[in-house]
Amino acid sequence: MELLKNVLVLVVAFEHLYILWIEMFAWETAGKKAFRGSLPDHLFTPTKKLAANQGLYNGFLAAGLIWSLLIEDAIWSKYIAIFFLVCIIVAAIYGTITASRKILIIQGLPAIIALAMLLLF
Repeated sequence: MELLKNVLVLVVAFEHLYILWIEMFAWETAGKKAFRGSLPDHLFTPTKKLAANQGLYNGFLAAGLIWSLLIEDAIWSKYIAIFFLVCIIVAAIYGTITASRKILIIQGLPAIIALAMLLLF
């Protein structure tokens, strides 16, 4: 069960590293595909710096989750993972309210599943 929990936390971390890549380095290419319909094509270039800033925050979330897996004390490891997963869930809820309902499914659901596993087992 411990391995499954760690894998779920790692999946969420890798998802946020992927979001970092899209928002910081591929905003005008992969970003257009990922956010199709959310933002008109002509706004990707002027919002490149804003997207990079968002990507950096996603990187911090991923770093926190990866850090939680490197902590040897099981209790602290769990608490740090819970903190970062809750941050992601709150951000997904806010994004769902203010931007797109897809955010809750794409970013929130994996974090909710990982959090549930951490809390239940």
